[in-house]
Amino acid sequence: MSSMNLIPVSTSDYRRLAKKRLPRNLFDYIDGGSYNETTLAANVQDFEKLRMKQSVLRDVENIDTTAQCLGETFSMPLGLAPIGLAGMMSRRAEVQAVKAAEKSGIPFCLSTVSICSLEEVAKAATKPFWFQLYMMRDRSYVKELLARAKAAGCKTLVFTVDLTVVGARYRDARNGMAGRLSTFAKFRAALEYPTHPKWLLDVAIKGKPHLFGNLEKLVPSARSLADFKDWVDSQFDPTCTWKDIEWLRSIWDGDLIIKGVLSPEDAKEAVASGADAIVVSNHGGRQLDGVSSSINMTPRIRDVVGDKTMIIMDGGVRSGQDIVKAVANGADFTLIGRAWIWALAARGQDGLEALLATFKSEMDVSMALTGVTNIANITSGVLDQY
Repeated sequence: MSSMNLIPVSTSDYRRLAKKRLPRNLFDYIDGGSYNETTLAANVQDFEKLRMKQSVLRDVENIDTTAQCLGETFSMPLGLAPIGLAGMMSRRAEVQAVKAAEKSGIPFCLSTVSICSLEEVAKAATKPFWFQLYMMRDRSYVKELLARAKAAGCKTLVFTVDLTVVGARYRDARNGMAGRLSTFAKFRAALEYPTHPKWLLDVAIKGKPHLFGNLEKLVPSARSLADFKDWVDSQFDPTCTWKDIEWLRSIWDGDLIIKGVLSPEDAKEAVASGADAIVVSNHGGRQLDGVSSSINMTPRIRDVVGDKTMIIMDGGVRSGQDIVKAVANGADFTLIGRAWIWALAARGQDGLEALLATFKSEMDVSMALTGVTNIANITSGVLDQY
């Protein structure tokens, strides 16, 4: 059976379909990492190294995967992480994603650099969604963005702190997503689009406008990706420090999550700054290559912060079993990025809903066969330590 006729079930199934459907530069943008992509690989491989401990003859008739996050109850400890340019992978992808998340009972986080605007997503949503912020030099526009987020009903702000400079992503450089291409290279890249007719019709034609909905005043068309990279380099603020958290708090009265914490020292700073939660993340291996995987760093950070703040783990989650492993390793909640955009690129909202249902089913099975019936019972004892 060819990959195009494949009935997708797992995350890897959806990745294969997305690779077939997307022009190479767009697939590599969401699939790739920085430098040699060692951290990108470690995020997944270190999950695979964790072994679970099977426990039998327990009463596991009633499995409850529901989890609490910032005062809300979700169907499982999983949310959709913010993904920039998502709307270039599937038609109005952010709208499809928020609908799928709501139907699946999990939170969705909209990126600052989304194609669909806060207002467009709010029209499609029936519940508050999260909004992710990059700190920009133009603080007045940050204020404007947060005012728009509040007006759109957002109550949770995810402040990403590990993108003050952009990592060297070699795939993007080769494909012209970062830097400039020669005339011949541009021509060769342009030939990719007509060879992907389904994407061409669904996204390039029917998915317009191709604008950065939240940054329309500042950034040109999303089709001009080199210009966008120039804007990121000039506008994302490398002078941002922990003191800026105080400023954010002065203009944002909702929940504040700090995303991009990858050391015990920074975790302590995040707690001291009053963060309601932290996301242990290496930006999906897209920033500093060679750092620890998120799953390996999670227990070290838990040891330092204890119960002082909620820990959300992001990076390498590819299944419901990975969610169970993450919770057993010290996380309260998890996020997925590539997994959800692969599913959406491959099969749209139906594909994403199906993948999330698979995650839920995989959690049910993993919990039952390790002898636990609810999230509170998932401890380090679920993992085989030997």
